[in-house]
Amino acid sequence: MALFADSDPVAPRRRSRSSRVGWSLVFFALISTMVVALVPSPYVIEQPGPVFDTLGDVEVSGKSVPLIDIDGTTTFPTTGELNMLTVSISGSRENRLNWFQVATAWLESSKAVVPLDSVYPVGVTQEQSNEQSAVDMQNSQQEAIAAALTHLGYDFTTTLQVAQVGEGLPASGVLEDDDTILSVNGQTFSDVTGLQAAIAANGTDTPASIDLLRDGAPLTVEITPELSEAPTPTPIVGIGVKGTFDFPFDVTIQLEKVGGPSAGQMFALGIIDKLTEGDLTGGADFAGTGTITGSGVIGPIGGIRQKMYGALDAGATYFLAPSANCDEVVGHIPDGLDVFAVTTLDDSIAVLDAVADGTSTADLPTCTAG
Repeated sequence: MALFADSDPVAPRRRSRSSRVGWSLVFFALISTMVVALVPSPYVIEQPGPVFDTLGDVEVSGKSVPLIDIDGTTTFPTTGELNMLTVSISGSRENRLNWFQVATAWLESSKAVVPLDSVYPVGVTQEQSNEQSAVDMQNSQQEAIAAALTHLGYDFTTTLQVAQVGEGLPASGVLEDDDTILSVNGQTFSDVTGLQAAIAANGTDTPASIDLLRDGAPLTVEITPELSEAPTPTPIVGIGVKGTFDFPFDVTIQLEKVGGPSAGQMFALGIIDKLTEGDLTGGADFAGTGTITGSGVIGPIGGIRQKMYGALDAGATYFLAPSANCDEVVGHIPDGLDVFAVTTLDDSIAVLDAVADGTSTADLPTCTAG
């Protein structure tokens, strides 16, 4: 019998037991991580969505039609592209994303992880959000037509009407659908944005005096605005408003399953190009985003980083960004894209003119830090 004075015959069994315990802990950690990864998160993912050339055609009800169709006046051929951009949202209150999906998106520069409540506020259903988005798109189209025709010197009249009244909000029981709003505190306006600004300027401490027409009869009401919940607290009275314009000819914008107000700038530029002799783009491919008022003021939008990546993927070389979004642009511009900061429709036309003429764009505004 061989004897080993410095060995322990029980050690292998102890090591085997320790090994089993160690692997059990690793397995338990992996299972726990997988379970946590599948837990619903309070976030949604923004990513680049479809891109549409406002000078081109789109599919509507299975048919190819011009995205912008103008009837009743002379139009001119166009070249190049004026691309409007969209953002696709993954996740909703009814269909929560899990933490694994969120963590994966965090690693991709073309995607953004944002709080669920900032996209779908508490108490607002997906259906209600879609309805408001459709109203915003309709208003955006009308404002874009107004901005384009104002830029080109056409005359037309404007009527602002109540499209819907929110339940439990200040206007409930005071304003009615189809009321025509004439002024707020004696101030008149030519577009929905002007009305919103007048209500915001009134604040929430005192009632706003609103002059209107109801069934053709003049009426004055007083409503005290309250702060909206999201995404930015702003004094509101709780109504959806549609702008009705009496244009000198028909301009139809046809686009299915796309909502929101952020395509206003590109709609306006597309209309101007079709109504202007010569090539507004000089044959170059542009993309851009931004709300627009009937007077041609370009406003900020959401998801601009995703839209820049969408523009690059669509082959655009030049990007028109609202100046108010510059803080989100700086440091996040994809390689190969020239971004210009614009505040008005005239700013955007100046960029297009410079590119079309082949002149230097070095002095045109861009987004800079600070």
